[in-house]
Amino acid sequence: MKKLLFVLMLISSATFAQQSTPILLYPDGVPNSKPAPKDYVENMDAGSFMHNVTVPALIPYFPAKDKANGAAVVICPGGGYSGLSMVNEGSEIAAAFNRIGVTAFILKYRMPSDSVMVDKTIGPLQDAQRAIQLVRQRAAEWGIDTARVGIIGFSAGGHLASTAATHFDKEVIENKKHISLRPSFAVLLYPVVTFGQWAHVGSKENLIGKNAPQTLIDLYSNEKQVTPNTPPTFLVHAQDDGLVPVENSLMFYGAMVKNHVKGEIHIYQFGDHGFGLHNRVTKDDWFNSLAKWMDGNGWLKAK
Repeated sequence: MKKLLFVLMLISSATFAQQSTPILLYPDGVPNSKPAPKDYVENMDAGSFMHNVTVPALIPYFPAKDKANGAAVVICPGGGYSGLSMVNEGSEIAAAFNRIGVTAFILKYRMPSDSVMVDKTIGPLQDAQRAIQLVRQRAAEWGIDTARVGIIGFSAGGHLASTAATHFDKEVIENKKHISLRPSFAVLLYPVVTFGQWAHVGSKENLIGKNAPQTLIDLYSNEKQVTPNTPPTFLVHAQDDGLVPVENSLMFYGAMVKNHVKGEIHIYQFGDHGFGLHNRVTKDDWFNSLAKWMDGNGWLKAK
């Protein structure tokens, strides 16, 4: 019944999107994995949150052929590194990208867990890097320009997206063909960025544990990992975010400015946390602003 509800929600929220069969990230076996305990079973709750992912995959949404422009984006839903918001920060976002001609892939990534991973600190990043790699590997098949493959993440998914955007030279997957794991651009919505003073404690502890050494805290405090080679980044946050402090976005943007990384930041007065596609307490539409930013940087132009 829960799976049926999820399917119906995906259909209703993605009217303009053409969802296809999920694509396994690792058809020959999931790296860094251990056999799952009997009670660790993938499931979807009534709030459209997915839990206990053991078989990571990409769920593709293809735009209408007459709209497709060759750009693509990997979507990382949030959920505190304990679940995935598959509609509010998944299918609804995919549908919006489809409307502007962008092929979207929702990343169904594994939650960091000692129960199913040898090293939980790299599990989500493995899936994000593999997603970028896979989209570029099959770009010709899907009509995608390998130079226009971005990533977007929300909340803890924003931490994963910002990790992918700053750790791409720290490969945690097999990459014998040396395919670039660097996203062409990144979009971060109310992201968890730092594991320092302004950390979202739940996300931090789920990924690196309660007693992580300072070296690991620094490694995944992504404002400390920005370099001049970090891809252009678009950030959105609400000043009154009561869950993930706005300082997370401000610190990342500050590091971008210091390193001469192109980008934009949009801070709303209100909106709190988890508003997804529509911040209903402002007349501004962040996605329209994002589309203009992408167009201005040439990512929506067919080549």
